[in-house]
Amino acid sequence: MAQSLIIAVFGLACIWTWMQNTHGEYLIGVGSYDMTGPAADVNMMGYANIEQNTAGIHFRLRARTFIVAENLQGPRFVFVNLDAGMASQLLTIKLLERLKSRFGDLYTEENVAISGTHTHAGPGGYLQYVVYSVTSLGFVKQSFDAVANAVEQSIIQAHNNLEPGSIFINTGDVKEASINRSPSAYLLNPAEERAKYPANVDTQMTLLKFVDGASGKSTGSFSWFATHGTSMSRDNKLISGDNKGVAARLFEDWFTSQINSSSNTNFTEPDIGELVRQARSIKATGGKECSQKTSQTSKVRKNDGSLFVGAFCQSNVGDVSPNVLGAFCTDSGKPCDFNHSSCNGNDQLCVGRGPGYPNEILSTKIIGERQFKSAVELFGSASEELTGKIDYRHVYLNFTDIEVELDSNKVVKTCPAALGPAFAAGTTDGPGVFGFQQGDTEISPFWKSVRDFLKEPSQYQVDCQNPKPVLLSSGEMFDPYPWAPAILPIQILRLGKLIILSVPGEFTTMAGRRLREAVKETLISNSNGEFDNATHVVIAGLTNTYSQYIATIEEYHQQRYEAASTLYGPHTLSAYIQEFKKLAQAMAKGDKINGNGPSPPDLLSVQKSFLLGPFGDSTPDGIKFGDTKEDIAFPQSGYFRKGDRPSATFWSANPRYDLLTEGTFAAVERLQSERWISVHDDDDLSLLFTWKVDNSSLHGLAIIEWEIPKDAISGVYRLKHFGASKITTVSSINYFTGASSAFAVQ
Repeated sequence: MAQSLIIAVFGLACIWTWMQNTHGEYLIGVGSYDMTGPAADVNMMGYANIEQNTAGIHFRLRARTFIVAENLQGPRFVFVNLDAGMASQLLTIKLLERLKSRFGDLYTEENVAISGTHTHAGPGGYLQYVVYSVTSLGFVKQSFDAVANAVEQSIIQAHNNLEPGSIFINTGDVKEASINRSPSAYLLNPAEERAKYPANVDTQMTLLKFVDGASGKSTGSFSWFATHGTSMSRDNKLISGDNKGVAARLFEDWFTSQINSSSNTNFTEPDIGELVRQARSIKATGGKECSQKTSQTSKVRKNDGSLFVGAFCQSNVGDVSPNVLGAFCTDSGKPCDFNHSSCNGNDQLCVGRGPGYPNEILSTKIIGERQFKSAVELFGSASEELTGKIDYRHVYLNFTDIEVELDSNKVVKTCPAALGPAFAAGTTDGPGVFGFQQGDTEISPFWKSVRDFLKEPSQYQVDCQNPKPVLLSSGEMFDPYPWAPAILPIQILRLGKLIILSVPGEFTTMAGRRLREAVKETLISNSNGEFDNATHVVIAGLTNTYSQYIATIEEYHQQRYEAASTLYGPHTLSAYIQEFKKLAQAMAKGDKINGNGPSPPDLLSVQKSFLLGPFGDSTPDGIKFGDTKEDIAFPQSGYFRKGDRPSATFWSANPRYDLLTEGTFAAVERLQSERWISVHDDDDLSLLFTWKVDNSSLHGLAIIEWEIPKDAISGVYRLKHFGASKITTVSSINYFTGASSAFAVQ
């Protein structure tokens, strides 16, 4: 119903876009590419839950990119939005090598930003530091390659699409899509500072609308808004872009539907009895061999580089949750302890609830829809055109040893990375280890002994991190390779009056506000009028690498999860503000940065991997891959209605043998003029692909389940599965497909 309302209210937005006058201020290009990693056996990045291994696909992950340039020879920058937990330093390093070999010095570390949406439902193993690869059993090359290839291909698409065009900016509030998950820590910030803001989270969305100068057609839209990618829980095992991925899929499909809204609507409802008779005559096909490209031909959205790209980017998300109903105790149903987010001392019983509770997929959809609705409104009413310079500044910094001059002229320093005990407690979005609570300032003798066995923190570290007790001195651990990053990038991108701050972590709400204000004030005071109060600053979180959280110094003293995960000590935020102000001052004055700082390490050659290879390489005797184990179970009426969930189970090989990039493991096909036409694939929110090992036979199974949408056309349908197998260790990859029996839908 929400989508129908939006289409009714804003249905003229795309027509208006086609007709509006554009000035061709910039060269603009957009691109998008499938980055869905291994859909079986690989630990998900985000919750650090060792039991949360991928086992199917909710919907596919994508890398979405825009490039803007003043002209062919002038300054330009690249912004990539990943359906991933975060950016990766190793990914950035290797991507820049690829871009240099293809484009020379056109795209470098200075003008390329790679930002993660912070979904907690994507495959892990693509980061290079030990702390971020423990639960994934080390480095997972297949995960890394899927992301790296998608980023490269999306940039190539955007580069090849560069055409004169205009960019419009709009801002507005997103309602009921976020709450503060650490409100007790937020309240420690000064009252006069809190009084400047209407809420304890930032509800503003900033949206860019890209319009082609020749045709007046919109080519894409990127927006920034802060809410965690934790609508899908720590128990979920389906790959998912979470709520921001939902918003992107809804937005892109909505735009396409507007363009195609003039199609023939004279549809005669067929006789259901005839549909049932026709469906009963079409049985399951059985497994068949097919080509490598077969699943791509069944893809609904063919990616030829011309598709509209709608991206929903992350901002200062540190203490912001999408579980907007609040956190409750699972045993009593009562609200959790306010200061510690626990239930009688047990952190594992305190869990946040999304708006679709207890259905996490529904919660994900609702929070995604709320962002989508706001974006459509802003998109349809965007009329302020961006003009002016494109510019950028970038520097690497050793964040473990920055001298910070405070307002009192007192000089303090950042620290080697460390995690406090509240890190182990987790959050209300994903509780952690039993025996820890948020706000803990003591470590039990048992956990101290475990800590000291790994690495006893130096006295310097203990003193530097105070009042955080050091549970894991990751910045002092280097075996078999560094456990945490030391050298971080910070970056400012300028697009006219819009300033994008690329930060390699998760700023809390108030930390982000302080950074934005400091940068804006610096730009205005150093620019001789070029920047003014109209300057708009956004934070692009989890960009270029990942270094966990950044809390304010007041929040740091309470030591909830975000503070315990602020790696470089109590003055981490002050260091960011100081160093970003230097970049802002250089940008305002037109100065270059003297040197780019120490280069981060490339640790690819020393990565360890303990993940076993895929299994599930055979079928029971007399059965082929793609055969149905459980065919469609027909309702008593003989046909399905909108909202029903027909499903079929197929004998299937492990999906790690081929990721079917820009293809699909599953499809819904409709019979049309004696031909089967794909109408849904595994990139749709209504179609779920689940893979598991059969408990009795230990062979692989794929379950395809379709929730029939309310706008589905009455007709004859079937479910289809695609996959790849490797029968022996020396054989090549074999591709297969299979279809269920047909069924009627009214």
